[in-house]
Amino acid sequence: MASVSITKLDLATPFLAQNLPGRLNRLNGKPFRALFRSPKCVLDTPYEGNVTKFPRIRVWDPYKRLGVSSAASEEEIWSARNFLLQQYSGHERSEESIEAAFEKILMASFQHRKKTKINLKTRLKKQVDESPPWIKNLLNFVELPPTDVIFRRLFLFAFMGGWSIMNSAEGGPAFQVAVSLAACIYFLNEKTKSLARASIIGFGSLVVGWVCGSLVGPSIPSFLLQPTWSLELLTSLVVYFFLFLSCTFLK
Repeated sequence: MASVSITKLDLATPFLAQNLPGRLNRLNGKPFRALFRSPKCVLDTPYEGNVTKFPRIRVWDPYKRLGVSSAASEEEIWSARNFLLQQYSGHERSEESIEAAFEKILMASFQHRKKTKINLKTRLKKQVDESPPWIKNLLNFVELPPTDVIFRRLFLFAFMGGWSIMNSAEGGPAFQVAVSLAACIYFLNEKTKSLARASIIGFGSLVVGWVCGSLVGPSIPSFLLQPTWSLELLTSLVVYFFLFLSCTFLK
């Protein structure tokens, strides 16, 4: 078996580099320790160091920051915002800058719409105040219900009209007109809390619609109508329209 002999080390012997003269401890004018560099750690790299940074992060104008014109549509603004967020994803400050510009544009658009709406109401109110007394008295009987109420009642009477057209070859629309009149009186009774008044308005709308339909129906060119469409059907369509107006917009 091979034997290995270990000589006794002199621990008192100083390190060799400490015994070298100062001029020998330099190479090409640089300290000896400069030849050795410690390896860099991942923690030494700056935060988001390799992520692309948004170049217009400090641009004050939100439209220029997103790269769109001030006359851009809402779709163009949304597209620019989504494209930039996807391109600079991972850089927190870039994403915050893009979102801030987008929110600023949306807020300005909302305020502009609100201001325009207020101005429109102000102009309409001014025109009503300056209108003749008979127009003011007429407008006192009219109201604007919520949008969902308008669409629900419009759908009901449009359904009655479509039903009448589909059954035009089989018979007259007497049943559909009766159902529409009953629905009109029901809606008016809910609004006025008076069955008598609701009935008067409902039958009045029926009569006015029937007269207008009798006058308008014959004036419609025949090539625009189906062969099975009679004058009674055209009159009933006008009646549905008047019943819809009376039960929706009258007080």
